[in-house]
Amino acid sequence: MNIQESLKNLTYGVYTATVNDENKSTGCIVNSLIQVTYNTVAVSINHNNYTNECIKKSKHFAISILPEDIDENIIPTFGFQSGRNVNKFENIEKITISNLNIIPNCVSYLILDVINTIETETHTIFIAKISEGDVINPKKTPMTYAYYHLIKKGLTPKNAPTFIEQKTEIQGYKCSVCGYIYKGNIENEPDDFVCPICKQPKNVFKKI
Repeated sequence: MNIQESLKNLTYGVYTATVNDENKSTGCIVNSLIQVTYNTVAVSINHNNYTNECIKKSKHFAISILPEDIDENIIPTFGFQSGRNVNKFENIEKITISNLNIIPNCVSYLILDVINTIETETHTIFIAKISEGDVINPKKTPMTYAYYHLIKKGLTPKNAPTFIEQKTEIQGYKCSVCGYIYKGNIENEPDDFVCPICKQPKNVFKKI
């Protein structure tokens, strides 16, 4: 029996969930989102994500449906950093709808109001009613989770519902932020080297 291999055949998209806290906008990458009824969706967000905490307080958030050609900084910024420590929108282009920040080159967006929650061991499932929504870039193709992994060679954030801790025998250096593995001696890289996934500096890498 191989449950994890079976689950890989489920279809996922790649989205940003964005929300306001007391002082700034924040958000995270989500991949577990489904339509429940004609005007209701459900989205799963890890308990450790600051976005989870902010949605529980405000009960008002947005989903941006990301395209295959999304800017390379979006997923590292929203998927591999915590909004507790950084202002994720500081260097990100954005548009504001219903007082929520939307990723401007997304395919489309939804404005959501939480109507119920379900707690699991690791994640909160937010059940939310759609108050607004529109297509911004109709010619863009929504990115699937399979495309993100197979074509863009992306990694899974540790708080994602689909994350699985894997042991490795590779010798090299591992990014302590996102888990990217650099094969070889990273000390040979220049001082301005950054992780290709999360854009963190060389000093966050640990030898494995």
